[in-house]
Amino acid sequence: MLNDARLVNFFANTLALLALLAMVAGVIVWVAQRPFFAISRIQIEPLDAEEFNYVSVPSVQATVAGRRLTGNFFAIDLDDVRSVIETAPWVRRTQVRRVWPDTLLVQIEEQQPLALWNEDQMINTWGEAFSANQGELSDDAHLPQLSGPANSEQLVVQRYAELARWFAPLSLSVTEVALSPRYAWDVALSNGVTLNLGRDPAADAADLQGRSGALPFAARIESFVQAWPVLAQRLGHRQISSADLRYPNGFAITMAPVSSNTSE
Repeated sequence: MLNDARLVNFFANTLALLALLAMVAGVIVWVAQRPFFAISRIQIEPLDAEEFNYVSVPSVQATVAGRRLTGNFFAIDLDDVRSVIETAPWVRRTQVRRVWPDTLLVQIEEQQPLALWNEDQMINTWGEAFSANQGELSDDAHLPQLSGPANSEQLVVQRYAELARWFAPLSLSVTEVALSPRYAWDVALSNGVTLNLGRDPAADAADLQGRSGALPFAARIESFVQAWPVLAQRLGHRQISSADLRYPNGFAITMAPVSSNTSE
């Protein structure tokens, strides 16, 4: 009998505790749904900079408002907020967190444009293509034009960086780099000379250290760069139009037309 009474008391106490916990949980849910906890402010700031260069705060706010995200301070899905904001122009990635009691803090890493990409996109310093209004670039921004097949962005950026390093000692910059569907390269320099570099043996396995067939590509460029000062001196005022670097033991040049105007 005594054991039965203890068992009954145990179950009664357990049920009472469960009922109390359910009541507490219900109260918490009810309180959490009150308008007091509605998101009333979205604070937008740069992630790793003092100010934005391209991101427009009103544009980001309009993007969020247009999607009508649901949920209050406790219930809103931060991943949904992050995904929506990353569709705004010039936004690369975001970090979102709650700030008590009614604020979302949105920190934005904006795109850093490195070059124009194909017809209507740009490519950032991480080798990622993105879409944004090119008219918002600063007036003194002179971005090179890069182009290539789908999914070749990082390879083209890598080759552009290599070419820029090769030609910098000659006070020349690379203005265009084009990769064909057959992985052949054409390059334009700031002095108007165009280069036909042929196919890149390492185009499908790019390697900065020159492994996996990258050496022939670098060797062709090195040969031309080393010959350029002597070549330019010999040509004097005559201008080179293009150079074909596909030959194994040298390169062929095409001279620019000589102007018919002569000084008297």
